[in-house]
Amino acid sequence: MNSDNTSSSAPHPYVGMWVTADGHIRQELLPDGRYDEARGTRNSAYTGSYTVTGSHIDYVDDTGFTATGDVRDGILYHEHLVLYREDEAPRP
Repeated sequence: MNSDNTSSSAPHPYVGMWVTADGHIRQELLPDGRYDEARGTRNSAYTGSYTVTGSHIDYVDDTGFTATGDVRDGILYHEHLVLYREDEAPRP
């Protein structure tokens, strides 16, 4: 969005909800560069910021913990997790 607020750009293609195949972990990449990750019944288990460079994502948790991820063929590989777009997740 530009400074005079007259136009906005489309959100980055990675923005949205990503989930593990079993739905236990749900990571939402927000358009403002923040993320919110739920685990099981624990909402907002992890929150922080992220930056995207090409297909690579760098995460910084609000506690200072860092992590990385890469999107390949529409799948987000985030450290040891494999996440899918919410509407494209395989069903267990």
